[in-house]
Amino acid sequence: MNLPLDAQTGKLNTLIRLAYGSGDVACNVVFGMASTLLALFYTDYAGVPPITVGAVMLASRIFDGFSDVIMGQIVFKTQSRWGQSRPWILRMAFPFALSAVLLFTVPQTTASLQFWYIFITYNFCTTVCYTAINLPYGSLSSMMSRDGKERELLSVFRMAMSPIGRIISVSLTLPFVKLFGDDQRAWIISMSIWASIALVLLLFCFAFCKETVHIPGRESQRDFTFRKNVGALVRNNYFWAVLVLWGMQGTSQTVTGTIMPYYCKYIFQNETWMYSSLYFMETVTIIISIILCPLVRRYASKRNCIAYGAVLVLVSQFIFMLAPQSFPLCVATTILRGIGQAPLSAFVFSMLGDAVEFGQWKTRVRQESFVFSGGSVGTKVGMGASQAIITGYMTYSGYLASTGETLVQPQSALNAIVNIYLIGPVLVWLVVLLVCWFYRLDDKYPSIMEELLEREKRGEL
Repeated sequence: MNLPLDAQTGKLNTLIRLAYGSGDVACNVVFGMASTLLALFYTDYAGVPPITVGAVMLASRIFDGFSDVIMGQIVFKTQSRWGQSRPWILRMAFPFALSAVLLFTVPQTTASLQFWYIFITYNFCTTVCYTAINLPYGSLSSMMSRDGKERELLSVFRMAMSPIGRIISVSLTLPFVKLFGDDQRAWIISMSIWASIALVLLLFCFAFCKETVHIPGRESQRDFTFRKNVGALVRNNYFWAVLVLWGMQGTSQTVTGTIMPYYCKYIFQNETWMYSSLYFMETVTIIISIILCPLVRRYASKRNCIAYGAVLVLVSQFIFMLAPQSFPLCVATTILRGIGQAPLSAFVFSMLGDAVEFGQWKTRVRQESFVFSGGSVGTKVGMGASQAIITGYMTYSGYLASTGETLVQPQSALNAIVNIYLIGPVLVWLVVLLVCWFYRLDDKYPSIMEELLEREKRGEL
């Protein structure tokens, strides 16, 4: 197939951008469920205690962190006719779809067997399959073009499209579950539909996204040891900054996504249409705002766009604290929060690409897979820790698990749900503001790229 890409400028056409964005739609169809509604399914349909759910998710995130680093080394060493990252999208597409369905086939048996079933299937899905497909998918963008603006557009397409996956699965799942019988079987049917969609989108992504970046002198890195790669990564200070930012993005989505269905069910007394409406409105707001971010980017750096967004998220949370029982106010502040979240979602992956170039400039080692795998550790640990804290706090507050019916929760549990929804995002976005305060790569990037290109003309990294 002839590539619709100018190798001299690294310009990508719209079809390639759409194909790339489709990969994250597929990932979020599955991962959106795992990071939001899965906890509700475990506690209220499979009858698993919240503390068990939290323990599995926290322990799994620790394993997940190791798997990211291991996968980074595997991709670094991969050589195939399709490149380094791209072949993994094809290899893992079907196992990823299958693993998603297995999450919901929890047997009705003893608590001990349920724990081990959840632990194995959750890790198979997130630690193995998701890591082996999402990490190469992320690093693929820096192998498709070195043009900074093109990478920004890839990031914008990715993050504008990725919420569509969450809309498809998260917003429609509860209505589908009610339609198919409001039991465990209904969840399995719903997830099977979403997994099939994810499989098709991953194959579309693989077909049109090509690795076209070839760095002179890079062949000398093929025999680098794992230790040398880690050493170079540790010295890349902007990698650490973006790791925290990506971690806070995932943590923010997990905090609101996990607690929102409980908030709608027990505070607003309607978990079906209220939750779906809130989630849909916030996600659509994020999509529209991400699409508009390149226009804002003309007048402000990526770092400043993210900082302004963080301030807007904090303002929205403080406004909702004035009347946390008001659904109309919740709608308004949810939209404000979505606008504020958009710049971080729009630019975080292009910032990872910038960190790749900075790392090559500083250490003379180019590490697409390691930068993206290391950054992924941050988001997964942040998401797992936040889920564990949420479920642990709910258990401590006396939350009662069930198997489908709506129980009368103690006031302490209701207070915990409100506190998590109000205060959790505030803590997350204060960290984002702190990182932005110290981030300075946007100003340095043009001169860094100029020096890198001069080196590469001489056959140096």
